[in-house]
Amino acid sequence: MFYLCIPIFIPNLLDNETIFILAIESSCDDTSAAVLRNDTVLSNVVANQKIHEEYGGVVPELASRAHQQNIVPVVSQALAKANIDKKQLSAIAFTRGPGLMGSLLVGTSFAKSLALGLSIPLIEVNHMQAHILAHFIKDESMTTPNFPFLALTISGGHTQIVRVNDFFDMQILGQTLDDAVGEAFDKSAKLLGLPYPGGPLVDKHASNGDPLRFPFPIPKVKGLNFSFSGLKTSILYFIQKNMSEKPNFIEENMEDICASIQYTIVTILMEKLKKAVKETGIKRIAIGGGVSANSGIRKAIKDSEQKLGWTTHIPKFEYCTDNAAMIGIVGFYKFKNKDFSEQTITAQARYVI
Repeated sequence: MFYLCIPIFIPNLLDNETIFILAIESSCDDTSAAVLRNDTVLSNVVANQKIHEEYGGVVPELASRAHQQNIVPVVSQALAKANIDKKQLSAIAFTRGPGLMGSLLVGTSFAKSLALGLSIPLIEVNHMQAHILAHFIKDESMTTPNFPFLALTISGGHTQIVRVNDFFDMQILGQTLDDAVGEAFDKSAKLLGLPYPGGPLVDKHASNGDPLRFPFPIPKVKGLNFSFSGLKTSILYFIQKNMSEKPNFIEENMEDICASIQYTIVTILMEKLKKAVKETGIKRIAIGGGVSANSGIRKAIKDSEQKLGWTTHIPKFEYCTDNAAMIGIVGFYKFKNKDFSEQTITAQARYVI
């Protein structure tokens, strides 16, 4: 039996060496590439896939095909915007998981091929870890949390409270037992007849509504775990009941309904976060993930500084949703540790921190 041995390219690092990382993110429906010089972002290009809007959600097969079409032009644009030639690159970082397998395979295969062709190291990155470490991107508009801190990672597919002791020492303290918070927002929006993605539209309507007009139940879940399936069901029954009595109910009360839904979701998140602070004694809080762009969540986190004495860290909007810059910052710290991947590495749809 014969085995093909492909070496890992391990460079000799100098203390003051400038490191250029090309990062690739393709975990779901956004194709993104970024170039970082050490911990500074030189470019961060994202190609969105509008095709999913007509289906009311991400269609995995269509997503992987769109990634195949987008990845070459997106990478080319990222290099051009950064004014970097591919021969200057120190390594290629890519999202290994978690995510949609077809989408991950496109990014993984491209990263492996490019790294092999350029004879430079390959660096795998956990998508959720990247959302957390996005706070360490060098940017004057953001503050960097000190270790240890608590990270609330909230997205369309994940809801987690993570204790972060160091760059690569993280412990999940609690997570959703069923649906993610982003799904709760999007499914609620769909029930209201709002187009996909509905989460941002719920946020927009909520800004002018009364958050206490329509009370929804807060699920009772032990520990620091979450559950949003019951909330979605209660919203469904609420809408069905009121629509049967008054056909124009949604149209006449859209802003108050959205405000009430958002208030309930924010309350669920904050109650668990307060419990995590009480149990750990850690008052440094950082949020990340696509749902961290929600204005209600951002305000609640920021208000906790005055009310609860927390130190909070909120990323720029461009680093909240799926993007390659966050993959690149993890790649930078892994490069410094010489934590490189084999060419035999494969994508993982489920990939725990």
